[in-house]
Amino acid sequence: MRHTISILCDDTPGVMTRVSGLFSRRGFNIESLSVGHTELSGKSRFTIVVAGDDAVLEQVRKQLQKMVHVIKAWDIKPLEAVEREHALIKLEVEERKRAELLEVITAVQARIVDSSGPVWILEVTGETSAVDSAFNLFAHYRVLESIRTGKIALERGHSRMMKGQRG
Repeated sequence: MRHTISILCDDTPGVMTRVSGLFSRRGFNIESLSVGHTELSGKSRFTIVVAGDDAVLEQVRKQLQKMVHVIKAWDIKPLEAVEREHALIKLEVEERKRAELLEVITAVQARIVDSSGPVWILEVTGETSAVDSAFNLFAHYRVLESIRTGKIALERGHSRMMKGQRG
């Protein structure tokens, strides 16, 4: 089963190494990991996607919770959250395929963020399945480079984490 884990922690050096190390020691391959600053000064939030057994993952969550710089760790339920992924795709565009490519860009709600002659950089944002679909459609063109952020997610409704609250 695939799990999306959210971790609120102190923004200090080495936290990412310790968090990712815990997953690797338990034999979990991290499918995606995104981390960034939050609305709370000095705090960061991780979004980690892993596949694994529910019971073992609960043990990992409990171990995360015991880490000094971790304030709270929880499993995000997909039906209770808004999830997004961001990607940049660099394409070499043949003159004769530009109109066709523009139709695909419109269909997948992508944006052209840079165009330097025959090389375009596209931006795609959406649910993971929508980004996957865009990648599949753009694979019919000459993809030079691409990068994805991995999933980020927030639960609907009020925050799980009130300011300054631990545990």
